[in-house]
Amino acid sequence: MSEEDMMDDEVVKKFMFVNRRAPYGSIYALESLEVVLIAAAFDQDVSLLFSDDGIYQLKKGQETAEVGMKNFSPTYRALEMYDVEKLYVSQTAMDERGISKDDLIVEVEVLNDEALADLMDDQDVIFSF
Repeated sequence: MSEEDMMDDEVVKKFMFVNRRAPYGSIYALESLEVVLIAAAFDQDVSLLFSDDGIYQLKKGQETAEVGMKNFSPTYRALEMYDVEKLYVSQTAMDERGISKDDLIVEVEVLNDEALADLMDDQDVIFSF
């Protein structure tokens, strides 16, 4: 079988990564970002959803010196270079935390709970961090 035939047989899956935790104080946010980059490198259909305290991962002006961790939030701006362009944020989470789209470091699509449920139903694989 030729390499071209093998590529034709590859199946692209829809992977959604749900980020629910604050960016610092645990490894979940950074691990999620690393897995997203790996999935994108294998040409999968990757999307990210930021919900609950996970929306803080995208907040502008993060200062991390006091927690002793490197600020990795600028990496989210590089996702487009990996063809990761589907970034979603929960409207409910934003409202509960008083955050607007202007407070975020990247462009996102803000969805209500019903739209988020529909989007999640359309995924092949969902990872929650």
